[in-house]
Amino acid sequence: MFFRNIILNLKKYSFLLNQLISRDFKVKYKRSVLGVIWSLLHPLLMMTVIAIVFSNVFKFSMPNVNYLVYLMIGLTFFNYFSEATNNAMGSITSNAALLGKLYIPKYIFPLSKCLFVGINFLFTLIPLYLVILFSGSGETKCVITVLHFLLPYAFMCLFVFTLGIGLILSSIAVFFRDIFYIYSILTTIWMYFTPIMYDLNAIPQGLQFVFKFNPLYWFIDFARQIILYNQVPSTNCTLYCFISAFAILFLGVIIFRKTQNKFIYYL
Repeated sequence: MFFRNIILNLKKYSFLLNQLISRDFKVKYKRSVLGVIWSLLHPLLMMTVIAIVFSNVFKFSMPNVNYLVYLMIGLTFFNYFSEATNNAMGSITSNAALLGKLYIPKYIFPLSKCLFVGINFLFTLIPLYLVILFSGSGETKCVITVLHFLLPYAFMCLFVFTLGIGLILSSIAVFFRDIFYIYSILTTIWMYFTPIMYDLNAIPQGLQFVFKFNPLYWFIDFARQIILYNQVPSTNCTLYCFISAFAILFLGVIIFRKTQNKFIYYL
């Protein structure tokens, strides 16, 4: 019944959702000369800097694997997660005035943030595919095949997981404002516990299971199996992506639902 009401409310408030997303675009790119082009340049510049540091300074490489593509996949996925959850975290507190004047389903706000960053995420796929097409040679050359049509599954799981975390964070932020500072530290730790710049096989065998508790590892690994190795992702990877994403969404919905009626007293 609850999820049915969510679907009905999304239809009813679709105009508001569109306006919130549109507002975020206008605010983000206001007075920016390049505007949306930064969505393409930012990941490319970040990848270039990190690739130079790890490939040349730390002499990091992966045999028979296109390291630039490996790095780009990890950065693209993690940057979406980080930006979307950070935006969603403050979505309730930043709209306190609006919530105090009229009734709006409160989950619309973290949802709009995840969708807004999701649109930017789609833009970042352009530089990702440019790197796929124009980097590497011989065994490290990536080939675009029909398997790439499986990638939306990884994107969907990433979005669902991110929305779940966003609902949890936005609920906590209403009652505990220190979460904004704590989460920035947690995000940094999370990034280093996600195999973005390094191979999981570089971690001692006995510790690898710790890193595999990280759902982001499975989302990124699903995409890498397709793009880098041109193979169908394993059944375990597919299941872990689905279970971790929807388990966190379910938890986020429960926490948000139990706390949302108290928001007005703390905003």
